[in-house]
Amino acid sequence: MTVSPIRLGVISFAHGHVSMYLEAMRDFDDAVVVAGWDANRKRGESQCARFGLTFEPDLESLLKREDISAVFIASPTNKHAEHAMAAAQAGKHILLQKPMALTLADCDAIITAVQRYGVKFSLCYQMRCDPVNKAMKQLLDEGAVGKVALVKRRHAIGLLLSPSFAHPGNWHLDAEQNMGMFMDDASHVADWFYWMLGRPTSVIAEIDNVVTNVAPDDNGVAVFRFAGREIGVLVNSATMLAAEATTEIYGDRGVIVQNYGDAPSSGLPRPPGAIALKLYRAGESDWRIFNFPADTPHAARIRAVPRPLVDYLHDKAPPLATAEDGRVCIEMILAAYQAAREGRRITLT
Repeated sequence: MTVSPIRLGVISFAHGHVSMYLEAMRDFDDAVVVAGWDANRKRGESQCARFGLTFEPDLESLLKREDISAVFIASPTNKHAEHAMAAAQAGKHILLQKPMALTLADCDAIITAVQRYGVKFSLCYQMRCDPVNKAMKQLLDEGAVGKVALVKRRHAIGLLLSPSFAHPGNWHLDAEQNMGMFMDDASHVADWFYWMLGRPTSVIAEIDNVVTNVAPDDNGVAVFRFAGREIGVLVNSATMLAAEATTEIYGDRGVIVQNYGDAPSSGLPRPPGAIALKLYRAGESDWRIFNFPADTPHAARIRAVPRPLVDYLHDKAPPLATAEDGRVCIEMILAAYQAAREGRRITLT
């Protein structure tokens, strides 16, 4: 049975991930992106020309198009609520780039709009698309390591050390548009922890500029406690050149180790026999090695995002992350900032 393609538009090309989504969708037979708009007209026209899209001169004209049923929203983070509410009011399903918003009030406004106008909504969280992450989620759900005690997860980049990124005018570096690099990138790990362990109960944190001064912050660590008393250590850096172990999960009956799961660890050659995921269980004589490639480029994880989103729009799959999920992640990140700022433990309700 032939499925009619979902027709999509793009609200802003500000976040570079959306271009990778469009690249991945070129070969889709059940979805097509047809038009785009950007407040930065030069950027919008350039990207629309690159992907063969119609450039719409204003947002209203894009949202009035009857041949578009859903939109990617990839605008600066402080514009997410405004653009999501406009899309929902126009009856367009919403695929929103992370993080959801910079305030809980904006998250609530998005949730209200999605519910009021009855549109579909998903955040574009790439970690939920990665086969290795999904395998770890299954192992935890099965109790493979017994009682979880400590989980350490890193999600990092090195972009603040690159002049092509760390320059005046880049909205990612602007506190008003993006709050900070911890908000921008650690939201991935917050979602991962929430997906794996549920809602946290408290957090302590250190977030600061340690080696640069081009953004509001460049490195951060947050320590979350969860309902089962688990300790989750979130490590985020925008100045990391190289790394290896991405995830470590320690339980009383086993240990899970993931390697090469983020940008600094994926960008360099791997040693011979590199292992992406392994599990040790009490009573066993050696690690169990899982058959996942250790040389997956980080860009491949980003390009994996559109497939489950299109399946969701076709009612073949659930959303990657709901608006309510996205709000929890923002609550986690804002609480971490507050903990770092005030030097105390913050309780999450």
